[in-house]
Amino acid sequence: MFGLVRDVAGQSLGKGGCAEGIKAAILPAIVALVMALPTVMALPIQAGAADAPGLLPTIHRHITRTTTVTENGDLNPYAVVVSPVSVGKIEKGDVLVDNFNNMSNLQGTGTTIIAYKPTSKKTSLFARLPATLPQCPGGIGLTTAMTVLKSGWVIVGSTPSTDGTTRTKGKGCLLVLDANGALATVFAGPDINGPWGNMATVDNGTSAIVFVSMAGFDVPGPEVKDPATGEAVIVNKAKVLRLELTIPPGRPPQIAKQTVVADGLGEQADRDVFLIGPTGLALAPDDTLYVSDAIGNRIVAIPDATTRTTSAGTGRVVTQDGLLKRPLALAMTPEGHLLACNAQNGQVVEIDPKSGAQLYAQWIDTNQAQSPPGSGDLFGLAMTPDGKGFYYVEDDVNTLVEATR
Repeated sequence: MFGLVRDVAGQSLGKGGCAEGIKAAILPAIVALVMALPTVMALPIQAGAADAPGLLPTIHRHITRTTTVTENGDLNPYAVVVSPVSVGKIEKGDVLVDNFNNMSNLQGTGTTIIAYKPTSKKTSLFARLPATLPQCPGGIGLTTAMTVLKSGWVIVGSTPSTDGTTRTKGKGCLLVLDANGALATVFAGPDINGPWGNMATVDNGTSAIVFVSMAGFDVPGPEVKDPATGEAVIVNKAKVLRLELTIPPGRPPQIAKQTVVADGLGEQADRDVFLIGPTGLALAPDDTLYVSDAIGNRIVAIPDATTRTTSAGTGRVVTQDGLLKRPLALAMTPEGHLLACNAQNGQVVEIDPKSGAQLYAQWIDTNQAQSPPGSGDLFGLAMTPDGKGFYYVEDDVNTLVEATR
């Protein structure tokens, strides 16, 4: 039965295309079926280049926590962030998820963020932004770039479109919301173009450092092909931007300094997934920033991430190919391993970044409507507060799922 729910949702409520009428007809049934089947046993682990202790072998349950579809019909969940603080409408441990598509299923048009509260298992609308803002070039289309600061401010990226493709993509912006979901200010500028990947954050309360990938520089529409390959052209202009923020009492964060710490990474238009570019960011205790380079099908490392004054270019390759199938969001486990969810199948991969060994892969989305199963369904990823599991979203059924022991 669970496979049937995934198949129906994957065909009607997935990425791209017009689904407004279909959604209205079948959404209540899908939500009811999904929520009636909250627990799914994890599928077997696939061992990689090494057999070492890790997180994935301990994960045995995948529990559907909530639908991410909002009352206005927004869908296609992208970012997953766990709040580190209780303030305003947010409690510590709440999970925020944003939507990239509107009710017509056009990519780059989602304007809503939901909040799931683990203590009560209830879901509410945290924020709904206007479709257009003069301060945000091109409008609003919320992406995987989102963080919650200890001061309660929420920063979320917008990579907008008007037709659901990069042909009409705007430069976008970073939106700063207060702890009640109200828009406080907007960050825009020459180095902010297509805020795309999940953010890595160093938060000291009155100041913070935020890393975000920018994947929108000179990306044409998907109809522009490379004559040599026949595929959409690859533009090697994506960047990782470091923003150093000051947070005055009672006032929204301000950018004190910004530095490009990586550049020359690949970005590419895609009709099915809108845009392919560097997505995952995870900062290690030794100040190494790990970046998932989706076009290169690899994880790269940027040393001295919080202090460097120049770009490291495309960084040092940590691991490539193997179990990776276009890696997206990254998260760091308490053991110091990386979790990377794949775009081209429904697996999450565990990596030892020190050795580069790909330790394990686990199927977390097995939707047979895609080939390989679960392809194109995974996006955001975040560790649970206890470090014993992780949250992720499934685009095929528009849900937030918790992976646990």
